[in-house]
Amino acid sequence: MTGPKTNEREGTRALLRGAPMSAFKIREVLDLIRGQEVGRAAEILQFCERGAAEAVGKVLASAVANAAHNDELDPEELFVSACFADEGKTQRRMRPRARGRASRIRKRSAHITIIVSRLPEERLTRLRAKRAQEQAARRSRRGTGRGATATPADRARRTRRSTGAVAADEALESHDHDHDHDHGEDAIATDVVETDIAESSEPAVEVEAVEVEPVEVEPVEVESVEPATGEADAEGSAE
Repeated sequence: MTGPKTNEREGTRALLRGAPMSAFKIREVLDLIRGQEVGRAAEILQFCERGAAEAVGKVLASAVANAAHNDELDPEELFVSACFADEGKTQRRMRPRARGRASRIRKRSAHITIIVSRLPEERLTRLRAKRAQEQAARRSRRGTGRGATATPADRARRTRRSTGAVAADEALESHDHDHDHDHGEDAIATDVVETDIAESSEPAVEVEAVEVEPVEVEPVEVESVEPATGEADAEGSAE
């Protein structure tokens, strides 16, 4: 027995007509998101490197918006129940070739259809249990984390600090405090310098002036020595 026809499928649909690409390229992208949850399908299309992923992502977002506004369905409980691409019009162009010949160029188009439906109850139950488990694990990590014993004021201050709102206040407070402290230190340092200068200006030991009497030096007479004559030199040589 054959399945339901395309027009008889249940769910909310979105259709894009005349997409400027071949249906073959679009079908390769649609095969990636068929049967996936809406959030998971959006992530796959976001990181898909094929050119048709952008157009398919827009059609998926349109289908989810239609389900939320028209059918009042929760977007988190939707999945891609059906998606397909049909061939559209093909524009024929000619390219000049050698010896007066021409080759054919086919510019193909396609129609993209995506249908989203509400998840079955069994699948919804598993999804809700999984989300509850993730939230419990996240809360346990927060409870055993660094801010477990923090007060509401500390948390608010940490939040403001992360946004940079407290940086100016802390800088102002620290500046005023340091300024007053510096004034005290400067006053103490000035007093110390003045006392040092005052103490250094006075001599440590008093030295009395002593008068020195002149000493008279008597002249010393030096006897002159007569130089030796030539005779004495001759006698000395004879001896």
